[in-house]
Amino acid sequence: MFGSRHAAPPPPPPPTRAAALVPPAPATGAKHTPFSLIGGDVVVTGNLTATVDIHIDGRIDGDLECATLVQGAESVICGNIVAKAARIAGQVEGSITADNLVIERSARIFGDCRYGTLAVENGAEVEGRFSSQHTIVSPPELTAEVEEVDYVEEVDPHDSYVD
Repeated sequence: MFGSRHAAPPPPPPPTRAAALVPPAPATGAKHTPFSLIGGDVVVTGNLTATVDIHIDGRIDGDLECATLVQGAESVICGNIVAKAARIAGQVEGSITADNLVIERSARIFGDCRYGTLAVENGAEVEGRFSSQHTIVSPPELTAEVEEVDYVEEVDPHDSYVD
């Protein structure tokens, strides 16, 4: 009873070489993510085009086209920007074209701004011209085709739809 020996569990087997050759799993939802993030320590040299929203905290040295742009206060973009919507909080050295443009108080823009709608916070610095445009030309990648709908029946304005 007191003198019996219990067998220790066997040690786990060493990893096999085949396990090391298995490729890593792909990133989940890379093509289905709603936005991309460029961190504060990232510098992109060259033009950047995306069909999704982009949040930039780093530096871009090139032109930028995207669906929606959110720029962090410490970010720098040296190039032209084309977006459906843009919220600028950092420094931009180039023109901005956006249907909906919001310029925050920490923004410093050195270039012209073309917009459909505009909001500028007190304290923002802009050295350039503003021009309002009713229709902003968007890149073809960002423009969704609209399907035509045939209307079969006219609605009589005198009909009551509430019983």
